[in-house]
Amino acid sequence: MQIKISVRHGDLSEASQSKIRAKVEKLGRLFERLTSVEVTVDLEKSDLPKIELLVSAEHKNDFVASYSSDDMFGCLDQAIHKIEQQIRKYKERIQNHNRPERVDGTISEE
Repeated sequence: MQIKISVRHGDLSEASQSKIRAKVEKLGRLFERLTSVEVTVDLEKSDLPKIELLVSAEHKNDFVASYSSDDMFGCLDQAIHKIEQQIRKYKERIQNHNRPERVDGTISEE
């Protein structure tokens, strides 16, 4: 899985980038078909950073989440949580998609 971190209107230290990379790598455990993750950190408002995540997967359109908060890593955690919810919902949908509905074996008498 490729991870790309970009920053708008500022710079991030190497330590911050490695923390972001470590947190984002955990998404690969949730869904094996992830191909790339783009993390964009917008520091235009220094007191209110915004993080956008764009996650690409095989045979699927992208998963997208963004969050803005006064704490950059708290913001990242919330955006990752949104992506995890989207991935879980997608996985559940593809696992139950082709199964016929269960038919009850009893016949009602009227």
